[in-house]
Amino acid sequence: MDLARIVEPLLTWYDANARRLPWRETATPYRVWISEIMLQQTRVEAVLPYFNRFLEALPDISALAEAGEETLLKLWEGLGYYTRVRNLQKAARIIRKEYGGIFPQEYSDIRKLPGIGGYTAGAIASIAFGQPEPAVDGNVLRVHARLQEKRGEIRSEAWKKQVAEELRAIYPQRRCGDFTQALMELGAMVCLPNGEPKCGICPLNTLCKAFRNGSVREIPVRSARKERKIEERTILLLRCGEKLALSRRPDRGLLAGMMELPSLAGFRKKNEIEEFLNARGISIASLREGKRAKHIFSHVEWRMRAWEIECPEECSGYEWATPEELRTRISLPSAFQAFLNGENR
Repeated sequence: MDLARIVEPLLTWYDANARRLPWRETATPYRVWISEIMLQQTRVEAVLPYFNRFLEALPDISALAEAGEETLLKLWEGLGYYTRVRNLQKAARIIRKEYGGIFPQEYSDIRKLPGIGGYTAGAIASIAFGQPEPAVDGNVLRVHARLQEKRGEIRSEAWKKQVAEELRAIYPQRRCGDFTQALMELGAMVCLPNGEPKCGICPLNTLCKAFRNGSVREIPVRSARKERKIEERTILLLRCGEKLALSRRPDRGLLAGMMELPSLAGFRKKNEIEEFLNARGISIASLREGKRAKHIFSHVEWRMRAWEIECPEECSGYEWATPEELRTRISLPSAFQAFLNGENR
């Protein structure tokens, strides 16, 4: 099909149906950047309160560059994939040092910043700077595949590059940002990945080969998912009065450098917990089995069982935090929240 035919009906639909989102209302480079990083692997509904809170606390590149790590992680608490926010700060410091605190406009310069891949660079370049740079993600690939009735693998880098080239050639002057967002919106709200695509209200249904040939539900072809690795962990809820013991994870790997509830690999029995604590000189006032929970990461699933341990004194080797500090200062990954607020996951 002539892909250029999608431009006018798609923009007309977008004008009438686009969701009102704070990063769209004032599409500065900083706001677009923060929103796109937050939206990686995360639903719009979940991002909205985080975006507003983050922008209120860190309204510009300078504030982001200067923020303390605890402040940064606390603002991100619950969003997961914490490498994203660390890369945000790394990039902010680079922008301040190499670009005088002004967000770079050239796609190649944007692409070099930590944490920014081709999709995010395209989104910033088109939405914030009005450049004909596509932002090709899963939504856009799915829309394109159905329009063209492509049945092969669509997630290879070579295919993403080809799709970007095809889209770049049809970008409308003066509405580059709207066209990028219209493609995103169509994939998110109409040309859905699971369940029933809303073909009846799609502005492109008369142009779509998959719709015309009745193959929408077959496209894109899904490759077999790799099974997640299952890890069993024993969580130690060490309490002294109202304080809770925390430890810090290694600088590399899953949840790198984050605070956590102390844990042991595998499911441990009561006598094993006692031996572990005694070997470290930790006195035990009481020891009882606690709740169970699970947490799913992208590639691994933690199945956790907790033991609640009352200590007569604060033992060394841990940071002891009050409930107030956990609410306002210290960030704990979502994996551990079930043991703090009573919600099993």
